Amino acid sequence: MTDSFPSRQFLPDATIGVLGSGQLGRMFAIAAKQMGYQVHVFSPTPQSPAGQVADREVHAAYDNIQAVEEFARNVDVITLEFENVPVSTVDAAAQYAPVHPGRNVLETTQHRLLEKEFLKGNGIPVAGFAAIKSLEDLHQASKTLTPGVLKTTTLGYDGKGQAVIGHADEIDSAWSSLETDEAILEAFIDLDCEFSVVAARCGDGRFKAFDPIRNEHRHHILDVSVSPSGLSEEIILRATEITGHVMQKLDVVGVLCIEFFLSRQGELMVNEIAPRCHNSGHLTIDSHVTSQFEQQVRAVCGLSLGSTRQKEPAAMVNLLGDCWESGTPNWSTVLSIPEAKLHLYGKSTPAAKRKMGHITALAANPEEAIRRAVGAREAVHSGQPLPKSEEQDDALTTDAKSC
Repeated sequence: MTDSFPSRQFLPDATIGVLGSGQLGRMFAIAAKQMGYQVHVFSPTPQSPAGQVADREVHAAYDNIQAVEEFARNVDVITLEFENVPVSTVDAAAQYAPVHPGRNVLETTQHRLLEKEFLKGNGIPVAGFAAIKSLEDLHQASKTLTPGVLKTTTLGYDGKGQAVIGHADEIDSAWSSLETDEAILEAFIDLDCEFSVVAARCGDGRFKAFDPIRNEHRHHILDVSVSPSGLSEEIILRATEITGHVMQKLDVVGVLCIEFFLSRQGELMVNEIAPRCHNSGHLTIDSHVTSQFEQQVRAVCGLSLGSTRQKEPAAMVNLLGDCWESGTPNWSTVLSIPEAKLHLYGKSTPAAKRKMGHITALAANPEEAIRRAVGAREAVHSGQPLPKSEEQDDALTTDAKSC
């Protein structure tokens, strides 16, 4: 168990192990290596996005306990890329190195029903929900929770493992579509907006949160994130307090994101907990003093947390596999935009709805940042250059004079 290891600092030149090897592991590895750490990743697939930039990639299945133990013997501290690493894998690794977050966090956040019960039990507002173990359960719960969304209790993400129920005649098909014997039904709310709070916490309780990030989804996948969020100070304060409370109750060491709903009536509710860096927090790489990934390095290594101050308003848009429908996108379009930052994840096979990268755009205000980010993505699709703003024209003129 992780608490069998005394709390200590791991300074640059130490080796950080990462369980998981997707784009979150990749961006974490880049941040860690910039700070002077060695990075080993444990990956079920070879030449993974994280493995491409790590010092070492161990290719093995998570249930290969012998490989997990050997991996843990060769690192100083271990963190997770995502929350669905098996608890048995974490237990095996924790015999040889501290693992953050630990099994107590995973046991709650890997299971939607346990997560909702944890939140409700700690006085944190959530939408109405019910445990579903049969079609009969679903018919009964739907009497008070329709319209709603039926979700598998484990493994679902980006709209997978979910079915919307708007009317009684959709109940049977929703249940059969999930092919599960355990689910949760959550009521829809009259939504004003969705936003997230990303925060970091050290083992001694030190805590810092980024300001909320407003999010828009398309087909259940995050599409656009923007900061500043435009939320009231009251909502920002309350959401930050809830995030700190959740991290303290779960004893999280590392980074955690809470996805919030804000109703049109001004009611704040928690949607989901992600005990890791989050898609919405990617814009912190380019717009904040410290990125969410550097904060994760700092938290799991017992260092002081970095500043969460935002240097400039920013918006981020995801690049899905759809961008490759007509072949390799014309990257020259986005790379010609001075305020846009392109991040690609090294995935060799694009597929519809698969996250292949993202674009972050900076601007003087959030609205202009969104316009630039969305316009940059549209330019990637069309291959046509983005119309220049007056600010861009001024910048280009200045650059020309300095050449």
